[in-house]
Amino acid sequence: MQLTVYSLVSLIFCLLTWFLVWDRADVVRVGNREELIVSTIAASLGIVTSLVGWAGIFLNNRGFLAWYTFLLWICFAFLVTPGYISYKKRTFNLEGKINKQWSQDIGATGRLAIQNQLECCGYFSPFILATVSQTCYARTILPGCKGPYMRYERIILDRWFIIAFSLVPLHLFVMISALLCSNHVTYRFGKGMTPKAYRLDLSSMAVIMDNYAKYVISSSTVDELLIYPQSTCRAVRKRRRI
Repeated sequence: MQLTVYSLVSLIFCLLTWFLVWDRADVVRVGNREELIVSTIAASLGIVTSLVGWAGIFLNNRGFLAWYTFLLWICFAFLVTPGYISYKKRTFNLEGKINKQWSQDIGATGRLAIQNQLECCGYFSPFILATVSQTCYARTILPGCKGPYMRYERIILDRWFIIAFSLVPLHLFVMISALLCSNHVTYRFGKGMTPKAYRLDLSSMAVIMDNYAKYVISSSTVDELLIYPQSTCRAVRKRRRI
């Protein structure tokens, strides 16, 4: 259940980022493309793994549960990878990585997307590594993109690795539960238990005992008629007169 929930939520956030639904989502798609791709794969794999697990539970199939346990390890690897990438990028020489990214990796299209989203022009100024647009030209009053882009990346990377690493304990709990339960799910364990709607409570027991008492009384009366027919008939007549 936990795996299904956080995998589905993660996939929704990733898809909304890919489709530019969020504010400044294009900055994330250009500047954090590697983390976004790995996170999307991790969320998709988590949903597939949860479907395998649900199939194993409902069908009482240990083969599905074995695959579910194995796939959880792969999900764990893809879960911690974007957290590690974002933490390493944020902690160790973020400025140098941003400089290299702006000058070599993202290209003119990526620089234009960041300039439009952050309302800046060029890297230090409009004269250094700028992509000309309607708002970015030689006499523009817009500032360079290095400062706004650095601040935005710090915020995004902090949130990214915090969310990724905060899911690790929950995923470990799912993995341990799967290891403990995958070898013990049988028909009796899974389907042999009485459903909650059909379990007996005190009121149901009272009704059953009352019916049983009436059955015992009626059975004893029939036995008396068979063994002592005359005396029993007299006793029944007296009861009716009374």
